[in-house]
Amino acid sequence: MNEKDTNRVTAKLIRDFTRGHLTRREMLQKAVTAGISAAAVTSLASVSARRSYAQDATPAPDPSAGNTIVVPQGLRTDLSGQSIRAVLADSTSADGPFLEAALAKFGEATGITVEFIRGETSATDRLQAYRQEWAAESADTDVFQIDVIWPGVVAEHAIDLSESLAELATQQLEALIANNTIDGALVGMPWFTDAGLFYYRTDLLEKYALPVPATWAELATSAQTIQDGERAASPNFAGFLWQGNVYEGLTCNGLEWQVSNGGGNIVEPDGTVSVNNEQAIASFDRARTWVNTISPEGVTTYQEPDCQTIWVAGNAAFCRQWPGMYSASQDSDAIAGKVAVAPLPMGGGDGARNAATLGGWQMMVSRYSEKQDAALEFVKYMCSPEVQRSFMLERSHAATVPALYEDAEVQEASPFFASLGPVFQGGAVARPSSVTGALYPEVSSIYFTELNQVLTGSKSGADAAAAMESQITELIEGDDL
Repeated sequence: MNEKDTNRVTAKLIRDFTRGHLTRREMLQKAVTAGISAAAVTSLASVSARRSYAQDATPAPDPSAGNTIVVPQGLRTDLSGQSIRAVLADSTSADGPFLEAALAKFGEATGITVEFIRGETSATDRLQAYRQEWAAESADTDVFQIDVIWPGVVAEHAIDLSESLAELATQQLEALIANNTIDGALVGMPWFTDAGLFYYRTDLLEKYALPVPATWAELATSAQTIQDGERAASPNFAGFLWQGNVYEGLTCNGLEWQVSNGGGNIVEPDGTVSVNNEQAIASFDRARTWVNTISPEGVTTYQEPDCQTIWVAGNAAFCRQWPGMYSASQDSDAIAGKVAVAPLPMGGGDGARNAATLGGWQMMVSRYSEKQDAALEFVKYMCSPEVQRSFMLERSHAATVPALYEDAEVQEASPFFASLGPVFQGGAVARPSSVTGALYPEVSSIYFTELNQVLTGSKSGADAAAAMESQITELIEGDDL
């Protein structure tokens, strides 16, 4: 069996399992019978474990979810009866009830049924799963939620949206449309955007008479003071939470540390690999000092859901997280009304500044979909100003339509969005995905793998930065970037 056939069979087994048509044992037995490699069988077993976790994490239905959605005008009704599948959120996302409500309203308006698929929690794992499906040229999934850093990677598997969704594109942030345009083709439509934020407990700053930290040094001092005081009543209370696991989220954190310290952008716009410098090294070593002091020892394994679980329980003073956690904070019995956000602290090196890694998600229509018209209509609906407005109101996701930030109801319902202005305008920094293109996932993997070794004490910042520089340079030069 050649590689393409193997990928096709593997994708079909995953599909049948996730739909409940096969048991885990049946899936693995069929894989072995088909002669699929041991590595692929291991991947299938991992999928089964993640599926069980996703089922356990599914939130209970929320009857009020989606009640702010106004269906946009002009949706097609001549595609009634068609059914598509879309990956829209990860297995731990609390957005499920809203998304289910949005899909139901879309179905009522168009007659198109959308099956909601949950993807991998880790962006790194998510892209790996997508690539496996695309390698098989599978028509099984019609719409994919894609990370802001993936357009160069997914371009060959996506249809061009520039003509079919031209009007919608004009309403989006120009920078995001440019980011999603590869060789003249618009491969993704912006859905919601993100930037790293600094969350803090207003009640605890008042209790200990502390200002909002403006530098990393101030953060360390304040986090230690609050942690020491709170641990008398809460032994596991943490001063500062962030994402330190070996995955894309650590690249986001690390880039903020080094840029805020004047340490460059890993790879500069002209292709120069700039990560191996004194300011970047100092920022890595500084982050290492947080582990098992103001941050839990296990922070080197944390991803966003881990931080949010601790945060909403009221067990931390500060947290680096994306805008979506604000809504969860306000829903928490422990901290509702006690949370505010600010730009992340800055470092102390030459060129120090506030820095917030840009994030966000787009929607792409698969080139292999057999129902592209229905998929396009769904993207048009989900990325519309109307649905994005509701996503802001109900789930605190930052819209990609600038006009929505001037909406009076949005401002009244969530003054939080006014806090995002300084972040997006004054400190936003993009990962080097445009300059590295399809190589970006490998560049990021090198970066976060080496950086995690600093955080766990396996390497010094200097050794890790040198290794990053060597490996990234070799990768880029080998591809003639």
